[in-house]
Amino acid sequence: MRVYFDNAATTAISEEVIDAMLPALRNLYGNPSSIHAEGRAARAALESARKTVAHCIGAGTGEIFFTSGGTESNNMAIKCAVRDLGVQRIISSPTEHHCGTHAIETVKKTKGVEVVWLPVDALGRIDYEALETALADQGGKKTLVSLMHANNEIGTMTDIARVSGLCRQYGALFHSDTVQTVGHFPINVQEIPVNFLSGAAHKFHGPKGVGFIYINPDTPIKPFIDGGAQERNMRGGTENVYGIIGMAKALELACGEMESRTNHIKDIRNYLKDRLLQEFEDIQFNGDLDGASLYTVLSVAFPPSPKNELLLLSLDIAGISCSGGSACSSGSEKGSHVLEAINADPARKSIRFSFSHYNTRDEVDFLVEKLKNIVPVKKSEVDSAKCEVVVAH
Repeated sequence: MRVYFDNAATTAISEEVIDAMLPALRNLYGNPSSIHAEGRAARAALESARKTVAHCIGAGTGEIFFTSGGTESNNMAIKCAVRDLGVQRIISSPTEHHCGTHAIETVKKTKGVEVVWLPVDALGRIDYEALETALADQGGKKTLVSLMHANNEIGTMTDIARVSGLCRQYGALFHSDTVQTVGHFPINVQEIPVNFLSGAAHKFHGPKGVGFIYINPDTPIKPFIDGGAQERNMRGGTENVYGIIGMAKALELACGEMESRTNHIKDIRNYLKDRLLQEFEDIQFNGDLDGASLYTVLSVAFPPSPKNELLLLSLDIAGISCSGGSACSSGSEKGSHVLEAINADPARKSIRFSFSHYNTRDEVDFLVEKLKNIVPVKKSEVDSAKCEVVVAH
């Protein structure tokens, strides 16, 4: 048996999405930029998918542009805002995904952009007062605020409605990385105005290698990738028609089933949280678990132990897939920049368990039983086991 608890890294593609993609893979082989019948059929499917994605976030179809995923979308928003909109100053957080922080560091080095890193507290929450202070003191520089909706490692959420209001009050642009929340939380760009918003299909049971960016028409930018006239001259390169169709179907399902999926996933996460506290010694959790938190993620800080370095490998061998943080940094020897930013205890081993509506309580029980062979259980559990042995004899 294998249990998959790494849905923040990527989700399993759903059967309904596969069923939607298969006819396109077989029949929609035309280039959507071609004017013949095959091309027109591919174009029609592409625009139907664009309409679906736009509807799911309250956007107009002309405001959605397809990309290769969240990393491209975030790079596009940040770098093009600097290049095309005169942004000279960026306000962000040290706990952003690396595709955000690295893009910001790049424009700092190459374009001389001033960067303000907001302080975060021990739960990973940004300091909103510091944000307002920074916005109030722009020094005549055009400012972009780039903040993710929910942290991918510890789940702490940002109040993007509050950030949006502050940005409008002080005349700043706002970009939000919503890769972890699109399809999991209601998002409406009419209700919460943003200039740029990023999404990726593989976080809501769609295919990998496809995503989108919402661009507010009030802040038009030029292409990030030069080439042909695809995506209304906004992104060169033949569109990934099959992937886009799959993304649209996945997002349609996620938004349509959001309430039932949310309730199920919350139950799984809370069940694991309760079982860990019941069974094991000195368990702690990272992030704002009792506040605004991404319900698909539970970041567990296990107590110091000689076995911690091999904890992830031991779980993998035991049949459980999870992670130590962002999958994009799993090959790095450097520790998590998110845990470092919140001053997490380096002696503890943090494991991110992340869930989907496909997970079950039985899988949580399986995980807990395997963990009993790896990490210290509560003394009462040990004593009970000894008593059972004595009675048996």
